[in-house]
Amino acid sequence: MPADANRPDAHDSGSNRDEIRAARVQKIEELQQLGMNPFAYRWEVTHRAAALQEKFADLSPGEEADFEVSLAGRILARRVFGKLAFFTLQDETGVIQLYLDKKNIQAAMGESDPQAFNHLKQLTDTGDILGVTGTLKRTDKGELSVKVQRYSLLTKSLRPLPDKWHGLTDVEKRYRQRYVDLIVNPTVREAFRKRALITTGIRRYLEDRGFLEIETPVLQTEAGGAEARPFITYHNTLDMQLYLRIATELHLKRLVVGGFEKVFEIGRIFRNEGISTRHNPEFTSVEFYQAYADYHDFMDLTEDMIATLAKDVLGTLQITYQGETIDLTPPWRRVTMHDLVQEETGLDFRAMADVEAARAAAQSVGVKGLDKCDSVGRVLNEVFEQKIEANLIQPTFLIDHPVEISPLSKPHRSQPGVVERFELFVAGRETANGFSELTDPLDQRQRFEAQAARKAAGDLEAQGVDEDFLTALEHGMPPTCGEGIGIDRLVMLFTDAASIRDVIAFPLLRPEQGHPEES
Repeated sequence: MPADANRPDAHDSGSNRDEIRAARVQKIEELQQLGMNPFAYRWEVTHRAAALQEKFADLSPGEEADFEVSLAGRILARRVFGKLAFFTLQDETGVIQLYLDKKNIQAAMGESDPQAFNHLKQLTDTGDILGVTGTLKRTDKGELSVKVQRYSLLTKSLRPLPDKWHGLTDVEKRYRQRYVDLIVNPTVREAFRKRALITTGIRRYLEDRGFLEIETPVLQTEAGGAEARPFITYHNTLDMQLYLRIATELHLKRLVVGGFEKVFEIGRIFRNEGISTRHNPEFTSVEFYQAYADYHDFMDLTEDMIATLAKDVLGTLQITYQGETIDLTPPWRRVTMHDLVQEETGLDFRAMADVEAARAAAQSVGVKGLDKCDSVGRVLNEVFEQKIEANLIQPTFLIDHPVEISPLSKPHRSQPGVVERFELFVAGRETANGFSELTDPLDQRQRFEAQAARKAAGDLEAQGVDEDFLTALEHGMPPTCGEGIGIDRLVMLFTDAASIRDVIAFPLLRPEQGHPEES
């Protein structure tokens, strides 16, 4: 058994956290009395753990390399055996073992600190951040190690890490204390690394094709661009009510009116709606718009963008999500909402005479909650959402939606009652939404007014009439296609995450009572 296993800071789920913290505070005082700063200012890092593991993969057991390195990281584990100790050090890239020999450390540090090795044993704990310099060796047991000559305690941790045998398994606590989750769960760090690569990849992809990123307001006088309930706030100086944006669409289209032919924005969106494994009140989207393009062009672009991201981030187009194998190789299936519903249910809503007939047909296949569906198109969409959406595992473009559920889309050029719109479904959920943009200001006004009527009737997700946007359209917007992609859902797909909270660093949670560890 390691010599320090029974210390009061050892990993013990029954240990009293207040006692552990008090013991560590006492160590801070001891360090300060010895003239050591337990909260250092900097450390020169020359190498990272993962790079060293790769560079010296061929080093044989018992072999040493005359190669000096300087690392810094967090102590994940400590094993002390008299005059020899082994620590596990973790930096951003991975872990490496520290080989701590009293003779080596005293030879290098003895003049400045005659008790350097003892101080290392007695005053450090798991969770502390340590800087070390030394050379490399592979132990007889085959573990690549830094043979430490000098060390410096860079930050003293006051709280212990979770029990190494059980980890941080409480899901809500993981979300609430994401910083601890990142420390102890390498797969979580990898998910957020991939998220960063995906976001960077989207930006690079669009910029390489001539798109310009322009930021638009988060605070808006009229929420619009989607059907969603907004968050409401208030500006004291201007004495006016404002909304947190529910989409970036209407301002980006104003930029197209102004002469920018390819624009996009990656940004936070806020919707005051329910929380689920697929929904969070704030999320990240990318919206992009291109003049003189239509929805066929953007389906082609979307296939290529997501396939490019998969190859760059994952190295493959064959991915596994929650046990399902998904093939992202283009081209992807494209099918109209009418055709897919008829294929799956046998119901042809194009033949329905009125909304009552549509409701009766939908109820015959087990669709519920149709009371608020005031048109055949809305009933059709409800059938799709309840009976088909969850089964669209392979990437599928659902196209040509009813005009009633698409207030900003251009009417289909040849099919009455539908618009030129697509939604991309992968793994049973919507990942992207795009359409040939409505550029007729008279038609747009009628659709806004229909939305406003629904809002006045109590629909909390319907929006009002944005007069400024209509004024912009009246100045003339060229034929344009636009699209939004939910970055969080794309990251879920690429990282095999079951919940959107797994890919949002700090998801919204209810306030907890007492201390964080009491949740």
